[in-house]
Amino acid sequence: MGMNLQKVERFRDEIRLMTLKELQHLGFGHYGGSLSIVEALAVLYGDVMKVDPNNPNWEERDYFILSKGHGGPGLYATLALKGYFPLDVLYTLNQNGTTLPSHPDRNLTPGVDMTTGSLGQGISAAVGVALSHKLSNQDNFTYCIVGDGELNEGECWEAFQFAAHHKLNHLFVFVDDNKKQLDGPTKDIIDPLDFEQKFKAFGFYTMKVDGRSLEQIYEAIQRGKEQSDQPVAIILDTIKAQGVPYLEEKADNHHIRPNKVDEEAILAVIQDLENKLGKVVSS
Repeated sequence: MGMNLQKVERFRDEIRLMTLKELQHLGFGHYGGSLSIVEALAVLYGDVMKVDPNNPNWEERDYFILSKGHGGPGLYATLALKGYFPLDVLYTLNQNGTTLPSHPDRNLTPGVDMTTGSLGQGISAAVGVALSHKLSNQDNFTYCIVGDGELNEGECWEAFQFAAHHKLNHLFVFVDDNKKQLDGPTKDIIDPLDFEQKFKAFGFYTMKVDGRSLEQIYEAIQRGKEQSDQPVAIILDTIKAQGVPYLEEKADNHHIRPNKVDEEAILAVIQDLENKLGKVVSS
């Protein structure tokens, strides 16, 4: 049975809307890297993953680890919409006493499986989780999103080498290849060359897909689940600030403190999404 495309498309739009609304309410934040993973989050939480929002620590659940922790606002929007906590909590993002800090914290936020933010460390934790499940003969899948800039870190490649050696076929690594990092284009900071070739060389079953296509992401996951002795890498060809053309075109869209023009453009997109969805999500 395939993906319910209409349902996941709506979930995608809701995640994008609530990500924009929580960041707009805060007044600044990681717009670029939160928006570029919306489609992947929509497919994973909207269809693929086995989870129970009423029992976040369910032992049979699939695990999700956002190694690029600055994409937290996108994950928080997803978790709230999924029912892990009330939507209104999103408006406490990064405030004093919040359960939604700037980067995910497993001790604070229901549904967060691993604390992340120090780039390179989340994928190492994900490999450990996947190994523990294999050693225990459990069928849980572990899904991890890493950033293209994050892959400057040598620790990531040590983790990938370890995962392939141990044949962690229930580990899925998604590379958010949005071509930018904090200091500029990835090719200018440290040219990543061809991620697809690199992951294949490291022993992963590897596919590259259009990171805007829900169908391609879903189909890649299904193909990956057929592998019996390799971890899976899915290279997501994305755009920084994906789905919001005005922000996509901004050169410095990693972290944005919107000026008046930015603010008007963001509010217009929020209004368009609310009109498309036919309702105003809690504000």
